[in-house]
Amino acid sequence: MSPKTPQSFGAMKRLSGKWHVVYYLALFMYFLDAVSGQIRYSIPEELEHGAFVGNIAEDLGLDLDKLSARRFRIVSGTKKQYVEVNLENGVLFVNERIDREELCEQSLSCSFHLQVVIENPLELYRVEMDILDVNDNSPNFPWTEFNLDISESSAPGSRFPLESAQDLDVGSNSLRTYLLSVNEHFFLDIQTRSDGSKFAELVLQNPLDREQQSAHQMVLTAVDGGAPERSGTVQIDITVLDANDNAPVFDQSFYRVRLAENAPKGTVVIKLNASDLDEGSNADITYSFSGHAPIKVRQLFSVDSETGEIKVKGVIDYEKTRMHEIYVQAKDKGPSAVAVHCKVLVSVLDKNDNLPEVILTSVSTPVQEDAPPGTVIAVISVMDKDSGENGNVDCEIPHHVPFQLHSSFKNYYTLVTCDFLDREAVAEYNITLTARDMGSPPLFTRKTILVQVSDVNDNTPNFKQPSYTVYLTENNAPGASICAVTALDPDSGQNAYLSYSVLEGDIHGMPVSTYVSVNSDNGNIYALRSFDHEQLKNFQITVQAQDAGFPPLSSNVTVNIFILDQNDNAPVIVSHVPQNGTAPSETVPRSVDAGYLVTKISAEDADAGQNSRLFYEMLQATDPSLFSIALYTGEIRTIRQLVEKDPTRHRLVILVKDNGQPPLSATVSIILSVVDSLPDSPPDLGDLSLSPHHSTNFTLYLIVSLGAVSFTFLVAIIVLVAVRGLKGRPSNKESKFPPISCCCCCSRSEISTTTEVFKKSNLNVRMSTGASEVNSNGALPQVYCYKMCLTPESSKSDFMFLKPCSPVMSVQQNNAKSTDYLTSGWSALDHNELSNKRAATPNELTQLGKHSHTHLNLHFCYFSYLSRYSSANMEGTLSRQPKFDSDGFSCSVAPQYWTWGNHMNGGW
Repeated sequence: MSPKTPQSFGAMKRLSGKWHVVYYLALFMYFLDAVSGQIRYSIPEELEHGAFVGNIAEDLGLDLDKLSARRFRIVSGTKKQYVEVNLENGVLFVNERIDREELCEQSLSCSFHLQVVIENPLELYRVEMDILDVNDNSPNFPWTEFNLDISESSAPGSRFPLESAQDLDVGSNSLRTYLLSVNEHFFLDIQTRSDGSKFAELVLQNPLDREQQSAHQMVLTAVDGGAPERSGTVQIDITVLDANDNAPVFDQSFYRVRLAENAPKGTVVIKLNASDLDEGSNADITYSFSGHAPIKVRQLFSVDSETGEIKVKGVIDYEKTRMHEIYVQAKDKGPSAVAVHCKVLVSVLDKNDNLPEVILTSVSTPVQEDAPPGTVIAVISVMDKDSGENGNVDCEIPHHVPFQLHSSFKNYYTLVTCDFLDREAVAEYNITLTARDMGSPPLFTRKTILVQVSDVNDNTPNFKQPSYTVYLTENNAPGASICAVTALDPDSGQNAYLSYSVLEGDIHGMPVSTYVSVNSDNGNIYALRSFDHEQLKNFQITVQAQDAGFPPLSSNVTVNIFILDQNDNAPVIVSHVPQNGTAPSETVPRSVDAGYLVTKISAEDADAGQNSRLFYEMLQATDPSLFSIALYTGEIRTIRQLVEKDPTRHRLVILVKDNGQPPLSATVSIILSVVDSLPDSPPDLGDLSLSPHHSTNFTLYLIVSLGAVSFTFLVAIIVLVAVRGLKGRPSNKESKFPPISCCCCCSRSEISTTTEVFKKSNLNVRMSTGASEVNSNGALPQVYCYKMCLTPESSKSDFMFLKPCSPVMSVQQNNAKSTDYLTSGWSALDHNELSNKRAATPNELTQLGKHSHTHLNLHFCYFSYLSRYSSANMEGTLSRQPKFDSDGFSCSVAPQYWTWGNHMNGGW
């Protein structure tokens, strides 16, 4: 706020010349003090708000630009903030109207001190403010009329004290003189008290004659010394009394006594004694205050009219007035009584009756917890109204707090930090300040200073757990809460307000934000989609908790989410699938024994664990006593041998169910036809569908493979036709190629045996590669034999890669028949050796070539199987049987594509 300098100077210009002299004298004293290092300002009272006092920044030599940064402030020694400073220009101006009479009463000198506090670094300056009196109070009489009885016998020169006027101003503005209206009998004699105040006595100049004039009226005017002067009047009514020629007389005209302050009411200060030589009523004396006694004296003391005892009536306070002047008059009861006067001077003795007063002139709270030692918390001033040792005060605070008291100068202290603070350990301090004087007994005052410690963001959020593990059942509802993470921050306010978020990342190529979300306020984690255990087993996310401090602090926690399986997938039949609504069929030779493997039902379940474990049951059968199905493998076998009366057509309904709760199931129907012998041509398998688990790329591979195999087969047919069209066969020595390039040679007698081998064996896959290709050396490529050995509960394939068998052309010169033969990876085994319906071992395959005495070899140039696998047991089934020509000596296999599925490993 800018000071109103023109208004203050305008007010001062309206003062009289005498005030100007005082003001300029005060300014001279100010400059004199400034030169000597003591800063003192003098200003008149009653200045308006904003009146200019002085440029304190310039007087102290301070930089105006740094006043605000250094927290320049004024600390007043009084309860009111009479002056304030403008931090923009350093001008000290009046903040509140100053009433000198209220502040200092009638003391000749009136001042109060200020303390200038500057921080960074801490500097303290003492400023004295002298308040100059302004003539703003008129002299005032206690009554508007004053009655005075004067005996006619009063001799000229008799004196009559008049009621004194009171003027609250001091110095030249106080009461200066009295004036009496014109009369022929009286004049005024003005006298001065010891304190400089004036009082008037009415002096009889000419004798009175009651018979001529029994009453007189005059006007008494009290005039002060201000400019312009002020005055007050009172009317004096004088009644002339009849003669009473003897007046009372006091023992002495002046008394001096001492009185301890706080003396109880009723305490006798002094007993006055006056005597009168008259007799009777003219000798009866009454005591009372004279007209010179001030009103304050009348409030503090009383005079017994009969005994003349002066007693304590009010509270005697040394700090307010150290001496009292009591004026008492004695007057007899006779007619025309004349009053006589005396003065009693009462000196007040000080007692230690005032507690020290603690004033917090400036408190900087809350204080930041990272404030360095030496930070100013409060500026404290102490006062004791007592004098001497009773007014000397010492201050102290407890030693267990991280604060210290520094004494700047007398009765002024600063409270500063002496160590670093920690809000998380102690959020606030109640510092008890004890101020104790040196009196006997000493008095003390305790004041509690509350220092609050403000928070600094110095603590990172901490999660309650180092990591979180969540188990979530699949097929959950989107938006469901799956778990909650909680972090704590020991800070407060915004520094402790936490927000949660999920850090960016990918799960199977998709942003983590598409899987889960977190409530930023409470840390609840929600699923944004319904999870499928078959597609996603588990995933991991990172949740971050960040506070709202500046700068913000954060911490992370890992949440591991495991998707638990539900039995939500029914078993799927992957073999013997109905085609166009027609149940698949199988043929059974009538001559088979008990335990013969008719076929095998394969199914898969996309679930995991017990939910994917499959069981096979036979729901319906034309003849339940003829066929059975294995509980775990799905193999359908004969229970007994077939007889003539058994039906030739059987319908079986197979139930496949999983081990889930509740269990899910699927059924398939199969038609079994009983025949005398197996047909020559393999049954038409129809359109074979791929497993739903194969990718779209696999379809492309099948198309390419089908085209390659078809092209190879076409070339083989052309070569076969060309060979048959020849009339003669060249010798083996002249031929570049083997006798048979892409056909099979066998005897008719071996056909049934070979067929039985394939039907009764659970050998799953036999495949020769490069059947129609010819190496550069003219030899046929190697033939590979594969065997798949699987158990019903197996979760992965056990694949055996057998040693390849190279086709060899040999000519037996010593043999009479000189039969050419070709040894391949397939040879017929003895029927008895293969009737046990087990897989052929490598040794059996080796012995196969040595079995027949006819030296006719079964040579497979091209043989293909189509196998399918369930995800549960990975078992292959035979899909294609060899096809023999009618002549019994050559056979060909139509080119077919084949599928080698491995659900677990995804390979061929």
